Amino acid sequence: MSKNIIVVGGGAAGMLAAYFAAEAGNKVALLEKNEKLGKKIYITGKGRCNFTNGCATEELFESFINNPRFLYRAVYGYTNYDVIDFFETAGVKTKMERGGRMFPLSDHSSDIIRALEQQMKKAGVKIHLGSRVKRLLVEKEEDGNARITGIQLDNGEKIQGEQVLVATGGNSYPSTGSTGDGYRMAKESGHTVT
Repeated sequence: MSKNIIVVGGGAAGMLAAYFAAEAGNKVALLEKNEKLGKKIYITGKGRCNFTNGCATEELFESFINNPRFLYRAVYGYTNYDVIDFFETAGVKTKMERGGRMFPLSDHSSDIIRALEQQMKKAGVKIHLGSRVKRLLVEKEEDGNARITGIQLDNGEKIQGEQVLVATGGNSYPSTGSTGDGYRMAKESGHTVT
């Protein structure tokens, strides 16, 4: 059954989530506060974009110091080989370098961003740039639980959605838009953030 889904954040996670949600037959709107998508991707791997690793999937877990078992389901649900296949199918020629690091053959992170954007558009995702989400719209239900019903932009506009996915990233590179907005939205919605 098709749903209206709002994805907040136009980084790697937000773009892939929007693409897969649209591919599953949903109506998807992606909201990005910056003037372009994937600003952090542009600087990844010194601008070359080391987008995954080509090692055996099992070897990935050796890189995680704390509780790698926590990631099993996610990693095996969409493996590093699936990531490579996604980009190659989208027309990005790839190469493996020392340590299994995977890069676009061109050494340009813009190829990764362009592929993500093209795949989203092909799937029908509506992309809204310069759209800063101020808050999540929360509605209390009769049983006392709350549910997210949409978002409100900085300009006051409200957009309703049956599901909202917050993919804003952490608080790592403020110049790219990673300012911790997702943490704030989670707290305001009643979640505990550690």
